[in-house]
Amino acid sequence: MAKKEHISETPATQFLRKHGVTFSEHPYDYEEHGGTSVSARELGVDEHAVVKTLIMEDEAAKPLVVLMHGDCKVSTKNLARQIGCKKVEPCKPEVANRHTGFLVGGTSPFGTRKQMPIYVEESVLALERIYINGGRRGYLVAIAPQVLLDLLHAQAVNCALAD
Repeated sequence: MAKKEHISETPATQFLRKHGVTFSEHPYDYEEHGGTSVSARELGVDEHAVVKTLIMEDEAAKPLVVLMHGDCKVSTKNLARQIGCKKVEPCKPEVANRHTGFLVGGTSPFGTRKQMPIYVEESVLALERIYINGGRRGYLVAIAPQVLLDLLHAQAVNCALAD
């Protein structure tokens, strides 16, 4: 069986394979600052099913991961309230890179350099399949959302704002 395109391993795909997770690979043409609207368009999927991996920090500069629908924003006030913090804000790109080992635009919650608490928008878990970054710009993997709970021990939160 011939592969259409060889996709090199990333720390994220190594993590998924090591844990026996079934996933499909979805490369696309990455556009700088294109976000999930580009990946959804390129892959022909609903942007709501594309899950972005956001690296944020609390008031003590402790990093955390937020998994959110591609077509939504994070209410940092609601998130902070739910996780017992005074405030939560996005990390600067270079700080996010240090915490995860991934470039911004290619950040996956799987195989990060540092262990961090992971929060997932609760409605993401209701989807049948999600498309989430596979550890490189222009590369998503499709998985069952249950993997986020089973492998990452993600905590469900309600902090989505319609974009």
